[in-house]
Amino acid sequence: MPKIILEDVTKRWGNFYAVEHLNLVIEDNAFITLLGPSGCGKTTTLRMIAGLETPTSGKITIGDTVVFDSTMGINIPPNKRKVGFLFQNYALWPNMTVYQNIAFGLSNIKELMPVISFEALCANQIKNIVADWQKVIDITLESFDKNGVINKDKLYLRLIDTYIISMQTAKRIASYSFEKTPTPEVLAKTVADEMQAIIEKERAVASKKGYTLNEKFEYVDKDGKVLEKVRKLSKEEIDLAVRRVSRIVKIGMFMKRYPAELSGGQQQRVAIARTLAPEPSVLFMDEPLSNLDAKLRLEMRSELQRLHLDTGSTFVYVTHDQMEAMTLATSICLIDNGVLQQYDAPLTVYNRPNNTFVADFVGNPSINFAEAYGEQQGDKINVKIWGEDMVFTPNSPIDIAKWQQDDHDYDRELEEQRANMLLDKHNVEKSNKDVKFKCHIAKVDESEIEEDKQITDNDFIIGIRPEAVKITPNGKITGEVYSAMPTGMETTVRIKIGEFLITGVIFGGITYALGEKVNIEFDSDGIMLFSQNSGRFITTGTLK
Repeated sequence: MPKIILEDVTKRWGNFYAVEHLNLVIEDNAFITLLGPSGCGKTTTLRMIAGLETPTSGKITIGDTVVFDSTMGINIPPNKRKVGFLFQNYALWPNMTVYQNIAFGLSNIKELMPVISFEALCANQIKNIVADWQKVIDITLESFDKNGVINKDKLYLRLIDTYIISMQTAKRIASYSFEKTPTPEVLAKTVADEMQAIIEKERAVASKKGYTLNEKFEYVDKDGKVLEKVRKLSKEEIDLAVRRVSRIVKIGMFMKRYPAELSGGQQQRVAIARTLAPEPSVLFMDEPLSNLDAKLRLEMRSELQRLHLDTGSTFVYVTHDQMEAMTLATSICLIDNGVLQQYDAPLTVYNRPNNTFVADFVGNPSINFAEAYGEQQGDKINVKIWGEDMVFTPNSPIDIAKWQQDDHDYDRELEEQRANMLLDKHNVEKSNKDVKFKCHIAKVDESEIEEDKQITDNDFIIGIRPEAVKITPNGKITGEVYSAMPTGMETTVRIKIGEFLITGVIFGGITYALGEKVNIEFDSDGIMLFSQNSGRFITTGTLK
């Protein structure tokens, strides 16, 4: 499967930037989720890679092929990019069976392909299968119904799944009825001889044309080059492709049904099978599970993980559900207002977010933010949070003053870059301005409008994941239970500390009475420290 590279890709309509100067490398066989709030540019990015949307500027490479380059005037159409697209809507043909829905796209393919002797190929498959006639008998005996009659549909499906063959070949093997003959070994030899005769006949036909047949029964010239021509897929190839993908997504038993006779999850599997059938080099999915109920979504997430492993394809998946992104992806690409915020492995995004926006967007329940004022003394930072004096100890030594100076320099360089960009004819002043993310500090009364204050280098934001909040008799911070929501496996508790609220997740079948006094502490070395001025991540550590 190919690597996908996006270089300085921008898409804008007028002065509205849907995607702004995006640089991204999607590795071979990766499962990438494009994550972000609605309207952030996820689907636009996906459509640009697939060729359904033309970028304003930039360069896109899939494998060794440049599929778009604004400076070179290259823009390869979608049908030439060998990508599969799975949309939010299944878009199945209601008047077609499952088989016809999957096969529909395959029947329209017409491209340069090897010339194959399918008669010899099928004969060779049958010859190899009947060599182990006992296995064929065992499969047949497992296909009897309760009345002692062979269920032919079940038998065909078992043969197809066992040997990865077409329906035509499965029916031919079943027709020999090995289970009925007293001398199956004799029948197997007779069939094998017949198949070998077909193979030899096909080799002779190829020889008359000046070719030989290789181990895949492709026509090969005297120089060893496989003969190719522009053709459509044969019925045998289409059937093999349909059976292959239906086996992967476990819908082989539904081939004769119509979409209306299937559940939502089964329809989704059909849509996935139809997308996989042409063997796309990359599979794009745009929120494909959003129409399913919660339980079915969980099941389909598991199936997509298995599908990624079984196919070895590169998956690019759009979602605004951060739980879906965390559980499925090998890497998360988090976008906001068309700008890439972070591109990392899921646990890195969760534990070391680049900024407060990323920290807030990823995690359920959401992270707790608290404003802190403090100064560094030695290797520790003394801070005041919720009126309490606390000590933040970084996990590794850090010079906060130097970090802040680098942060200010970075801001200046960014402003200079933006000013220089406007000199390029491809860039205009951005109407959807990037606004600094404002952390939500949970309070009991949030009706009051806060006045803007002057932020200094001594102002920080502390980020505390809910699982780091521990209720213990030895806790030094006293609070009051504001709400408690048990689920059986865990309880989500909101605790009132003065005028502020903090959310904790307590594991186990525990519940608390509203108004109950509790003591808490922070049992984690993953407490996050952010700059309140820029919102950027500084470091992690402990908070006592």
